[in-house]
Order: sequence, then structure tokens, then C-alpha cells
Amino acid sequence: MTSVELMAREFSHIGSRVPKYDAPEKVSGDVQYLLDLEMPGMLHAKVLRSPYPHARIVSVDVSGALRVPGVVDVITAKDVKLNNLGYLKDHPPLKWGKVRSVRDEVAAVAAVDPERALEAIHAIKVEYEPLPSVTDPLRALDPGAPLVHEEFGTNRANLDFSLEFGDVDDAISRADIVVEGTYSTQYVAHNPGDTMGALAWVDAHGTLNVIANTQTPFLYQRWLAESLGIPAYSIRVIQPYIGGAFGRNLDVYPHDVIVAALAMRTRRPVKLQFTRSEELQNAPTKQPLIARVRQGATKDGRLVAREVDAVIDAGAYVGWGVFDARVMQYTVTGLYRVPAVRFRTTVVYTNNPYTAAMRSAGNSQITFAVESNTEELAERLGMDPVEFRLLNANAPNTVTPQGAKITTCAMSDAIKEAARRIGWRGRHSAGPNRGIGFACYFHVGGGARIYRSDGCGATLKVDDFGGVVVTVGGTEIGEGLDTGIQLITAEALGIPRDRVRVVINGDSTIRLWDVGTHASRGTFICGNAALRAALDAKRQILEGAAQLLGTQSSDLDLRDGFVYSRSDPSRRMEYDKIVRRMHFSKGARGTVVVASSFYEPPSEEPDDRWYGNVSAAYGFGCQAVLVEVDRETGRVKVLKVVSAHDAGRVINPNGFEGQVQGGVAMGIGLALLEELVLSDGRVVNGSFEDYRMPRITDMPEIEAVSVGQPDPEGPFGVKGMAESPVIPTGPAIANAVADAIGVRVRDLPITPEKIWRNLSAKTQ
Repeated sequence: MTSVELMAREFSHIGSRVPKYDAPEKVSGDVQYLLDLEMPGMLHAKVLRSPYPHARIVSVDVSGALRVPGVVDVITAKDVKLNNLGYLKDHPPLKWGKVRSVRDEVAAVAAVDPERALEAIHAIKVEYEPLPSVTDPLRALDPGAPLVHEEFGTNRANLDFSLEFGDVDDAISRADIVVEGTYSTQYVAHNPGDTMGALAWVDAHGTLNVIANTQTPFLYQRWLAESLGIPAYSIRVIQPYIGGAFGRNLDVYPHDVIVAALAMRTRRPVKLQFTRSEELQNAPTKQPLIARVRQGATKDGRLVAREVDAVIDAGAYVGWGVFDARVMQYTVTGLYRVPAVRFRTTVVYTNNPYTAAMRSAGNSQITFAVESNTEELAERLGMDPVEFRLLNANAPNTVTPQGAKITTCAMSDAIKEAARRIGWRGRHSAGPNRGIGFACYFHVGGGARIYRSDGCGATLKVDDFGGVVVTVGGTEIGEGLDTGIQLITAEALGIPRDRVRVVINGDSTIRLWDVGTHASRGTFICGNAALRAALDAKRQILEGAAQLLGTQSSDLDLRDGFVYSRSDPSRRMEYDKIVRRMHFSKGARGTVVVASSFYEPPSEEPDDRWYGNVSAAYGFGCQAVLVEVDRETGRVKVLKVVSAHDAGRVINPNGFEGQVQGGVAMGIGLALLEELVLSDGRVVNGSFEDYRMPRITDMPEIEAVSVGQPDPEGPFGVKGMAESPVIPTGPAIANAVADAIGVRVRDLPITPEKIWRNLSAKTQ
């Protein structure tokens, strides 16, 4: 069946409102997260971390820890040979000689319970020689600044994310209006329901088994093997139920390697799981951004050039979080039609906590900067911000300066729908102390080829009773991927949804490859793999039915659980009966229905200039926000959000709306409330008592709107959108605040203090 035929048919399941596939287990309490897992003889691990942001390690004495009853093993970097982690391989799992941040791991303990392990940690004596630290990324670039890594001779990481397409300088010189501004975003904690951790043991075959709440099980397997110095085939990665991740679990971290090393040494199961306080203090954070944005336009409002200079604070080590600069590139070059673009990035080492990717992987930070500047540019031109965005909106069947091939695109429809539903009548028309703001986004919607393979594998079997089990390589972290796979499989096969069982998080020795859950790729990439396996299984059933019924398979179809004749629909038989007859046929000709597929999207690995079509589809949208500002206190109340998305065909409206609601909630936190506050590299608000997150009372009316047409490459026309709602929320709120009170805050979060200070400066 062709993609055109799939799109044209009347659907039985696609587009239906269905509950999440795993909802029954979760609401009944039957699921087991990593926190719930225990094993006979299991040891508990704790890690000793540096109290200094920068210091030399003079000596480490673990003798006191070894005397604590119940302690089985204590390790430092002297006891185990471990290879470095991270994108630049600059991050030793256990530190020796020097610590570079307050979370640095110096020693680890395995004991019979967490209390004994913690007691042993306190018994370890470490002598430090404190060194001058640098925590301001701009000061870290100054000559003479303390070096985080002396061996590099600079605090500028050896990474170049710069690019330029078109003649930016010439375009800027010819522009009628040029607007420049500097914008910044803050450190933010991911704070999923699940805290970080791992459980490892070595089995009788010598295989290292690791249960980990990772988003990338097959990359995790490889990177863990590299750090431990053992073959990757000797590692088995198992994923439990995962209570959220938001990008935090894309990397392999020191605690993963430490737990594995302790298990290999003790030959007992070893578990380490962060407490909530340890999570806030020691988990990687969203990376902050400082961005200078300059844009030029003609007097009639057409964008002619965009230039962005970005500084990214990597912290003490470079993890995959700084790779978010690649995502920023595509927004700088692809959000709206801009013929000349330049993007320069400096990744800086500091003695701050190291960072990780977070939902949208850099796009929310850069979109805040670009869309804030875009609003200022429209205002300088005297143009309505909606009309300005419509004039420059992305269009279908176009190519961005960086090579992103846009096929389907309904950005203009999203802008119009957001403006209509929010009640837009022009600037400063929302009422006293009220304002309306807009922001658009451009994001990958069909995978992201940042790794050599962006594909996913799926296997499917149909048992003798019509039960279908589909196993995919993807990872379910709460986003609803399993629900999408069930809908796609049932629709493609033509059977009731309750006949389909989805196996997703599980065992790396059984599942086929998938690069991991990130970049809003799950339903698009894994869904395509499941779709192809289901269509193959359907073909097998129809061919088997044709032999049994003495007809041509081209005259048969499978729908609502019945194989029937197209020429005479009254001739039909339940598909499970067909499957049984295929299996138990006479003459030793029996066969079972098993299918497998591997879907590799038709995207491109970018070249040395990072030019290329990195995704098989792209998502677009516009968010409109209505706020009210208390001029006396500076408090901002978000009253309504209209979130309009071109996500192709929505296969489950419940899932679509849930992603919008969750993304808007997270975006409100990023815009107004959340900040991990550091003092000399130390987290000072490392508890939920001090770290502010949105509550239910902070939530506005949220209207989720789907616009656009089915994408030809997506399974049944879908495009990925799980990250998208968080991206434009911050700039839309900032623009709404500016519309309400006439002052602009360029640094997130937009706190009452910043508003009050800006209002006071305006009146002076």
C-alpha cells in the first residue's frame, strides 16, 4: 500500500482520542521505576563530591570509610582505570589531581544500605588546595583568567559552530532599519519525576547488566563500554519505566560508570539513585545562553539579514548539551525567510556545573533571543507584529540558507489562527496593564541527523490467536510514544487496537537499534518503522489468505479484524483464523507471521559547513499569550495561551493537547519563575522549597490548535511536535509584557524585581 493510499483511506484509529497505552499500569501503581527496583544482595552507592569549584587534590584517605561496618568497597581514580566521558572526552568519571566544579566526583562507596554508604562518604578525608575560580563565561575569556583545563591553554572549548550564508555585512549596510540587542537565559533544572541513577550487576556469563533511565540505550551501551574499556557486546542495557527526562538522560554520566565499576569489582548488584536534593545539586542543567542579535529589514518589513553572536557556558566539562548550538544554527538560519545569515558561537569552560540538553535542545534559548529582537524590529518599523511575521513567514517547498528542505509548512495559518483566537486588535489594545505577545518557532519534525544513523528498527509478530506484539527500538519517557505505536500498528494492520501490545523500554539484546528519544523524533521515526513492519505483516496475512481461499491477494484487504474480498465484501473471515490456518496447514507448509523493518529517514548528514537537510520534516507554529502585569509588585499573570502548531496529522488529540499543556507549563516556568541560582559555582537553591516551579495556580487557559496538512513522509502524515510548545512560550510572554507596560526584559527569567526596576528606570 502506497503512502498516498494510506493517506486517502478512512481511518479506524488514527485521529481518535484514546488514553495513554501505559495509563492503566501507572494509575494502578503497578509500574516499577528505577527507584522501586531491588535485587538480592544489592549494595547501595554514594559519591563523595568536591566542596570547591576549583582546587587541587593533595591527598585522599579512604581508610576511615573502609572501617565503617557494612562497607564493601571504596574507589578513587587510583583504584580503577576509567576513560574520559563527554563530547570532547574531557570528563574523567572520578577525578584525581584536580577538581573543576563543586559536583566533581572524588570517591565512591558501595555499602549494604544508603545510610552506611553515606556514613562512609563522610569518613573519607580529602586535602584540597583551593584555586581561583571563574564562573562568569565572559570573564573566563579574558586574558589571565583562571584556566579550568590548563592542558588546553584556554577556556575557549575546541568547538566551532560558526556559519555564514549570504553576504551579511552588505545586507546590513543596505537595510533600512537595523535593530540590535543582547539577550540571556538562565540555568534551569530539568526536574523530571524520576531522579538520576543506575543499577548494575555482572551475571554468570560475565555480562555487565545495567538498568538505567537513559533516553539513548544503544549510545549508552557504546559510551559506557568506552569509559570502562570493555567490549560493548559484553554490556546489556535495560530500561525500566522512566518518569520523564527532558533531555537530561541523553549522556552517559560519571555515576553510570561508577556504579558499573563497583558492580564489576564487588560482583554484586550495585544501585545508585539521586535523592531530590542530590538531583538539584548534582544533575546536569540546561545551559545558559548570552546572545547578541542583529537583524536588518527593508522599510516595507522584509527581513534581509540576521547575525547572532552566542556565548554558551559549558561548565567544567563539555557534554552533549553544547551540541545544542547545532539546533540554534537551524533556528538562526531557518526561522522566517532571511537570505543572509551569520551565526558565531563561543563555548566556554567555567567552574560552573556542566550542562545537558533540555527539551528543544537550545531552541527555546535562541528563539527567545531572535523573537524578542524580531518584535523590537517590527516596532521600530511601525508594523503590526502579526503582519510582520506573516510577511516573512516560512513557506512550503522552500530551502533555508542552511539547506533545510521545507516540504509541508503552515506557519502563516498558525500565525493567523493564534491572532484570531487570542483576540488581536493591535498593539496596546488588550486593556489596562494587559498585553498580547506573539512568537513563532521552527523545529525539526522528522528526526535530526546529528548521528550517522537516525533510524529505528521494529519487529512484529502475530500469534495464533490474533494477538500482535510490536517491539520498537525507541524509548518511552512519558511522551506517549507507545500509544502512537499502538495506533499506527492497529491502523496499518486493520485490526482492533486492543489486539496490539507494544514492547518499548526493555532489553538492548532483544530490541533493534534506535538512536534514542530526542528531537521530537519518536512517533515520526519509530512510527515509520512500526508502520513498515505492520504493512509487511498484513501482506503476509493477505497472501496466506489468498492461498487458503483460492483468490488473488490483490482482491483482499484486512479491515476491522476481517480479511474480506474487495469485489465481494460479504466474503470475509476473521484474520486470526487465517493466521491459525497458515500456521497449522497440512503438508508441512506451515508458516507464522513475523515481520521486521528498519526505517532510515531521507535526511542528510550535514557537511563541514553544517549545510544539509538534517530532518525529514520540519514543524512550525505560533504562540499568542495574554498577560496581566501588576505595576506595583511587578508580578506577571499569564491569562491565556493560544498554541497553534503545524504538526501534520494529529494521530491522538489527547496526546497532542497533553504535549501542548506540558510544554506551555514548562515554558511559563522558564519565562517567569525558574532559575538555578549559583554562587561561586555552588547551587544555593537546591530544594523545591527554594527552587520555584509553576504550580496549578500559575496555569492559564490553554488552547491547543492544530493547523496544516499531513506530511507525506510521516507515518499517516504525522510530524513530531513534543518539544515545540516550550520553544515560543518565553519570547511570547516577554513580548506580551512589553505590550502591557512598555518596557522590555531581555534576560530570563522575567522576575517582578526586573520589571519593577525597568518601570522605575522608565519613569525617571
